[in-house]
Amino acid sequence: RMVENHARPGGGQRFRRSTMKLYLVQHGEACSKEVDPRRPLSEQGRADIERLAAFLGKAGVRVERVMHSGKLRAVQTAQILSQTIAPGVEAEESGLLNPNDDPRAFDWQSDAWDRDTLIAGHLPFMAKLVSHLLIEREEPVLVAYRPGTVVCLEREGAGLWEIDWMIRPELLGR
Repeated sequence: RMVENHARPGGGQRFRRSTMKLYLVQHGEACSKEVDPRRPLSEQGRADIERLAAFLGKAGVRVERVMHSGKLRAVQTAQILSQTIAPGVEAEESGLLNPNDDPRAFDWQSDAWDRDTLIAGHLPFMAKLVSHLLIEREEPVLVAYRPGTVVCLEREGAGLWEIDWMIRPELLGR
């Protein structure tokens, strides 16, 4: 990846990579509220995310930042994935990643980012965020998420986001 040298207001230098990747993951399949009101990952959900982590690790995916909502299933998803693709990186909880949050608030934060980042969250937020980043509108929904789906977006410098790839757990076998 290229590194660009940008002058910062007030002096000093800031180094920014010309390409950034954003990995947007819907948490794995969760237990029903009847089974566990905290809704942790189900056995299948955990297995799907572990398979996804192994796949991403073999593909050479690495991130420098991991974020998740405060809901247990998103925390568990982020923890499993970060063990493989972000060793040593402490996952951050964000109050902007809940199911019905406004993706415009999140986008405002992402403009300043220059580190490859994984975000584990929920529907409908994740689908709306993808649409917002790609076409600056929440609808139409451009990506059909299912639990454990990851969408990789990429942008050059401060340019527009593009879909690089996406994968669902069922494509990795069960």
